[in-house]
Order: sequence, then C-alpha cells, then structure tokens
Amino acid sequence: MLKAPLNTKKTTPRRWFNRLYTLVYGIAILALLYRHCCNLIYSPSFPTIFLFVADIVLAFLWVLWQPFFWNPVNRQVFPENLPQVAKESDYPKLDVFVCTADPFKEPPVGVLNTVLSVLAYDYPPEKLSVYLSDDGGSQLTLFAFMEGAKFAKHWLPYCKKYNLMDRSPEVYFGNDPSPFPETDEIQTMYENMKATIKNVMDRGVVDIDQIYEDRAIKALSKWKNGVTSHQHPTVIEVLLKSDQDKDFAGGYMPSLFYVAREKNKTTPHHFKAGAINALLRVSAKLTNAPIVLILDCDMYSNDPKTPLHMLCHFLDPNADPKLAFVQFPQRFYNINKNDTYCTEHVLENQICTLGMDGLDGMSFMGTNAFFKRVSLLGKPNEPQGFLNELNESGDGLALAHYVADCSYEKNNTKWGSEIGFRYGTLVEDAYTSYRMQCLGWKSVVCKPTRDAFLGNMPVGLNDFLSQSSRWYMGLLQIALCKYSPITFGMKYMNPLQALCCAYLQFRSFWSIPITIYAIMPQIALLNASCIFPKVSDPWFSLYAFLFLGAYGKSLLNYLVAGSTYRKWWSYQRMWLIHGCSTYLFSFFDWLVTSLGMSTFEFNVTSKVLDSEMTKRYEQGIFTFGVDSPVFVSINVAAIVNLFAFLVGIKQVLIDGRFEELFGQLCIAGFGVVNGWPIYEGMVFRSDKGKMPVITTLKSACLALVIYWAFSFMF
Repeated sequence: MLKAPLNTKKTTPRRWFNRLYTLVYGIAILALLYRHCCNLIYSPSFPTIFLFVADIVLAFLWVLWQPFFWNPVNRQVFPENLPQVAKESDYPKLDVFVCTADPFKEPPVGVLNTVLSVLAYDYPPEKLSVYLSDDGGSQLTLFAFMEGAKFAKHWLPYCKKYNLMDRSPEVYFGNDPSPFPETDEIQTMYENMKATIKNVMDRGVVDIDQIYEDRAIKALSKWKNGVTSHQHPTVIEVLLKSDQDKDFAGGYMPSLFYVAREKNKTTPHHFKAGAINALLRVSAKLTNAPIVLILDCDMYSNDPKTPLHMLCHFLDPNADPKLAFVQFPQRFYNINKNDTYCTEHVLENQICTLGMDGLDGMSFMGTNAFFKRVSLLGKPNEPQGFLNELNESGDGLALAHYVADCSYEKNNTKWGSEIGFRYGTLVEDAYTSYRMQCLGWKSVVCKPTRDAFLGNMPVGLNDFLSQSSRWYMGLLQIALCKYSPITFGMKYMNPLQALCCAYLQFRSFWSIPITIYAIMPQIALLNASCIFPKVSDPWFSLYAFLFLGAYGKSLLNYLVAGSTYRKWWSYQRMWLIHGCSTYLFSFFDWLVTSLGMSTFEFNVTSKVLDSEMTKRYEQGIFTFGVDSPVFVSINVAAIVNLFAFLVGIKQVLIDGRFEELFGQLCIAGFGVVNGWPIYEGMVFRSDKGKMPVITTLKSACLALVIYWAFSFMF
C-alpha cells in the first residue's frame, strides 16, 4: 500500500452543466429538423434541400462532439513519490524514437537539438537509448549527428552539473543563459558545431577527404552513386554506446543510434509508420526497452524530468494492465499572442484530451507519447508476432540490419496490419492508436505544470492549410474504411469513445454545411429572395438560439480552458476558413483517391523559418504570398459574402425588407467580419505576403460563375 499516490484522477464538476446543455440544445436541433421536414413536404425547393443537408450534417457532427463533455477528467502526478515503488536502478529501460526525413525541410541542427534535449534526460544513462530514424537516408544527416555526438559529451555533463531546465542548446543559449564558468566555452563549441554542419549543408555533400576518423570515413562512404532518398541501403550506426562512451566529466552516456531503413522503388515505404515499425524491430535487437517514446523531430523536451512523470502511471501498482501509452499534449513555442491560425489547438489539447481520457483514453497525437512496447505488438495479455523472435541468438547489429531491410516485411505480412504501426492512411498515428483501442488497450493524458515538449508550427497560411488538408484526408480515410468507428469501433470499444474518434475522423464533413452557409444565403440575398423565417416569426427565435448557443458554448469552452476571447475569435475564423478550404479539399482528395484517379503521398512540412514571414505572423498578419487553390476557395466565399452584404444593406435601407432579410444579412455580415484578413490581403497590402493578383482574379471569376450557376434556384 502506497503511503502517497503516484497519480490522481478527478472528474470535472462542469460535466453536469455540459450534460444539461446537451439535453436542451438537442431538443432545439430536433425542432429545427422537424421544421425542415415540414418544408420539404409542403414547399420543397432547391434552397430547402440544401439547407436541410447542411443542418442534418451539422446535427450529425454535433452529436459526435457531445461525448467529449460526458466525463472529462483531470490527472495529476507526483514523481516525488516514486522512491516508494522503485529505485533509479530499477527503472525500466527507455528507447526514444525521433523521426526525420529530409535534411533540407527539417534542418539537422533543429533535429539535433531535439535529440540532445532527450539525451540529457534526468534518467539513468545506462537505461536510456535514442534512435534517430533518417527516412531520407541522408549522408548530411549522419554527418550532423556525428558532430552532435561529440558535442553531447560536453553538453550533457554541463546540463546536469547546473541542473538546467532548458536542455535544447538552441533554446538555452537563446534565452540569455546564466554566466556559469563553462558557459562561454560550451556556447562556442555549439556555434562551431552549427557552423560546421551549415557548411556541409551548403555544399550538399560531405567531403570524405576532410574526415580523419576511420570509423566516420567507413560510415559516410556508404553513400555511393545512385543513392537517393527513395533508393538507399540499410544504414545503422552506433554513435554513442552507454557501456563504452563517457562524457568529459567521466560519466557514462546514453546510447545514440542512427538508423536509415532500406528503401527501393519496388517496395512500399508506408511513410512514417514504416519508419517506426523498422525502429521497433531494430531497437528490439539492440536494446529492447519495454517503454518507447515516439517524438517528432521538431518537438524538443522542455522538462528533463518528463520520464519520471510517465513512470507515475506505468509503475503505479494500481495501474490498469491494459494501459498502452501515456500521452503528453502538443505545445508550441512559436504561437503568436492571438494564435492567428489557431495552431495552439486548444480544443484538441484541452477539451478532447480531457474528454477522451474519461472514456478509456485518447488517440495518439503522433508525438509526445510513451508506449509499452508490447502494446504495439499484440493484444492485451496476448503478445504475438515479433515477440516470439526476440530470443534469436546472433550479432545484434547484424540482426538489426536484417529486420530493417525491405524484404523483411514481405515475409512478415502482419506488420502494418495486425502488429506495429498500421498502414493504409496518411495519419497512421491516429489510426494505430484507434486500432489498439479496439483491441482493448487504453491510454491516459499527462499534463504537468511545465510543458513536457515544445515544437513549432508553420507561420505561413498556405503551409498550415496544406498540412491540415493532409491530416483531414487521412482521418477521413479511417472514417470511411471497414474499420470505421461508426461501425467497427462501436462494437469493440467504449461506444462514447468511438463517437469521439468518429468526430475527429469525420471533420472533413464540416465542409458541407460551412460551404452551403457561406454561399447559399448570400446568393439568395443577391437575388432578393428570403430563405429564413422573418424576425417576427417564432421560428426565427429557434435559429437565433441555435446560433448564439453554439457560439456561446464554444467561447465558454475556450475561456474555461484558460484561453482568451481573441484566441477564440481566431479559432472560429479559422474554422470557417478550413470549411471552405482544407475540409473541402481533403474531401475531394479522398474521393479521387478512392476512385483510383490519384494516389496519396506524404509530403514533409518544411521546418525552415522565413524571417519576414515570422515577423508578419508575430504581428498577427496573414501570410498568403503564393497562388494556391486553397486561397481561391476562401476568396470566393469572401467575395460572395461582401457583395451580398452590400446588396442586402441596400435592400434593407431602401426597400424596407428588414424582417425578411435580416437573417441572411447577419450571415453575410458575419462572413465579411471573419473575412477581413482576406480583403486586406487582396486589396490593402503590398508586402510579399499579400494575396497574389492572379489568385484574386481567379477567385472573382469563379465567384461570378457560381452566382450565375445557382441564381436559377431563386
């Protein structure tokens, strides 16, 4: 019996308010659908049909959203109580997986900072191993990490001697560090290392003649003519070994491995999922830690005691044996004051995580999660597959090369379907955790006071929307496959949890009601046609209640989560932009892919930061700058709303049609207010981040075509 707990869980008292709201708002939705049915029976028309479709989809998504509020929980951990259950020497071994794929989009110095921050964990070094997966198989990346391994021998003892909290060198030296005796020397080493890596990156090739270590020459010489990011052999290099390499203070260091799995043109690569599965097999042959941390290459550790927070769940004597992973929220250090692009993901990191945590666990976010290795290899209490091969004798490094080859999965076809990360979608992380939960595995959310990890998000709108479109298409692939949470998930997991998964996966469906409401009432207004009840009609009160209730509850969620009104405004504005762009495009991408007219590809989002773009973002200014289809679609909505609003004002002031057209005028005005950054980009700006003229012209022409095409309805 523990004298003091390792962790606690408390349900939030506001769940009762949420349940009452669900009941009242649900009755209002039923009343609206009843009115739609009456209209369809007694006065059918094209606008009536479109509005019914929009509202039925809104009702469907609203139902999927409510389980998040059913039983939200807050957890707290107490790492100071760990000595009651284990000494440091008894801590389980920990393998850390960091994945990168392109040294030009994901600069090696940034990836190196992430790796150094976890190498410096307050964890027994003999029990900590870090694996860098270089899916691009780049000689430049390996060179950078060879330099990084040398610097780590100075950096790690410096961090531990002065008990630093910021153990990413770039972050530490960028925050005006305390002047310890060795600080200047360590900083000079770091800057020299960066300069050396930059010189090699600028040349685009490593000059082997300038390398003087036999071990390094042998490793870097593996890159011969014909080797590309999609065609390269397996390369596994031991850069640091915990029982051999010592730092400059005389202490043993954690292990550091470089892994580039084999790739060729005839074998599917399976994106990040294939890389992680290769790491699972390679690490099993080399260190075989029972716990695995999966980390994005740009998500550095912000707290060296994070593994102890994780152990408060895994080492708890009362922990559920089906606990598969501990998820830490995604946080970002480069979010501006008002979160212009809504990249802080307040709802995902606050509402969704707490809500699903009370329903057997949330989905894996793709990073920041500590997994039990066995949870990735089979059902609870029924390990299978690769576990049976762990007792093979032989040289560990040779076996590691064998299991990283393309041919291995050809002969072991359960990988990607029944064990390891699952294949078949662009969001293999969410799909994998969903399939694990269908097998009975659970998860918990750990939210310490100090953020465990910090990363960066794109500061250009096109980059962010392109990244989001890829996410939503991948989620839709899950929603509409044979393992859909609406069918398969409801049978094999907590039904409320399945509905939560469905909400996340069906987000592309928001494009249907948002696009209809962004175009249909406005075209009706341009044609002086009334499609909503008059202000004096009792049904108008229902529409007003539904609108104000939805937005009021959304604002309340943001404020309760500790956010601000300005950030909420950015959220709902970006929600509308997503509806007319990424949600819409991901829906059509899924459609053409499903019909075999295209294939989906994983494109690495660039982590290179542009100074001018960053400056605009910090000022809260949208960056457009490129001619992109996603900008055309949001421009069309903005143009249609603006002209409809101006025409509607004329009809209200001159023709006296206030009661008839007030609802449509409000919707168009709401669109104009939300579209102000778009109008700025099209008309009032001259900087490089403005909306390209060609994009504006395309949008105006398309807006006219849409107006002429739909005006016949009125």
